[in-house]
Amino acid sequence: MTTIQEIFTIIAVIAGTMLTRFLPFIIFPEGKKPPAYISYLGTVLPYAVIGLLVVYCLKDAFSGTYFALPELIAVSFIVILHKWRKNTLLSIGGGTVLYMFLVQVCFR
Repeated sequence: MTTIQEIFTIIAVIAGTMLTRFLPFIIFPEGKKPPAYISYLGTVLPYAVIGLLVVYCLKDAFSGTYFALPELIAVSFIVILHKWRKNTLLSIGGGTVLYMFLVQVCFR
């Protein structure tokens, strides 16, 4: 890449990032009520994304050597920890640490 191409690439990345960050505030300014469909998506999409991530993370788990045992232990730990402490960051971090420990030490 030439220097000019690199500069234009950086400008394009900056413009694309700024557009995705600022466009919702331009389309739906403060004080203007968004359409009901947008409000519905704002309520439903976070749960759908989390469900999609769980399915994606567990998609190959049942075909492995231990038949998803480390994954199921970690998921159970995450659920119990979240019900107990009600802290999403602690649940995700604790589950990740436990899973890494299980696959690197216990289930080699």
